[in-house]
Amino acid sequence: MRAITLINGELGMQQDRVSPSSGEGEVLLNLRLAGICRTDLELVSGYYPYSGVLGHEFVADVVAGSDRLAGKRVVGEINASCFSCEYCRSGSDHHCPQRTVLGIVGRDGCFSDQFLLPEKNLHVVPDHVPDESAVFVEPLAAAFRIVEQVRTEPGQKWLVVGDGRLGQLVSRVLALQGVELTVVGRHPRKLELLEKLGIRTATEATGFGSESGFPGGFDFAVDCAGNASGFDLARRSLRPEGTLILKSTYAGTLEIDASACVVDEITVLGSRCGPFEPAIAALASGEIDPRDLTDAEFPLENGLEAFRKAAEKGVMKVLLRP
Repeated sequence: MRAITLINGELGMQQDRVSPSSGEGEVLLNLRLAGICRTDLELVSGYYPYSGVLGHEFVADVVAGSDRLAGKRVVGEINASCFSCEYCRSGSDHHCPQRTVLGIVGRDGCFSDQFLLPEKNLHVVPDHVPDESAVFVEPLAAAFRIVEQVRTEPGQKWLVVGDGRLGQLVSRVLALQGVELTVVGRHPRKLELLEKLGIRTATEATGFGSESGFPGGFDFAVDCAGNASGFDLARRSLRPEGTLILKSTYAGTLEIDASACVVDEITVLGSRCGPFEPAIAALASGEIDPRDLTDAEFPLENGLEAFRKAAEKGVMKVLLRP
């Protein structure tokens, strides 16, 4: 089978990789559509010493390993946990120390004709939700993780820093919560997508307007920028006792003004994978339609070209179709 791999830090395309076989509790999946994520690009840059098939955002058909799901169109949670340790028993299975993570830690990913995931990780896609929307379920679930971690209320002032793939989804989820939302970015085309949805936007150059109280006026700031300047802007935007939510992964390191965080009593909250149920429901109801975020689609065999496209400045979602 064909597969996009990262071996010894080198991105490659294999044409003859052996297809996996489903074992105990594992389901064999045929890829329908996959999305290249910033994390995939960061892995290629050295974010984590992964080796294997890349990819974790997908829609697929169940081929074998599950009578209940046979022939179903599914998406899947990426953390394959033991479900017997302390973390799993407490409901934090995505922090299981024995877990593998699809295309990220110890488990081949979905950028291949076929791949495996445990049956309990899979969710059926409603018939009326197209593949081009369903492929966004995993990153959309990550956006919904924020509203699992933080109680949102009308009147709260929220800032999202970053208008790229993740920032777009986070902004659309927060816009459903009734908060006072501002998104700061650098790309007029991307900001225009949010403005069409009635979301307030700004750039660093134009500022946020006196009514927002920037800098230092936001209750919550979400860093989706993936760079040091975006992180710093998110931190500086907060009022004392505000909350800084980190969604970006970084291949490098960040310098943090720890004294400012201490003096202003800033809460720093990491936020990673999230719940699939509300993400699927938002797509099924039409509350969120992420298809305008796709900039390009490539056949799987042109995966290296697809990665080059995804890494270009200003490009949002790039899809792979087998």
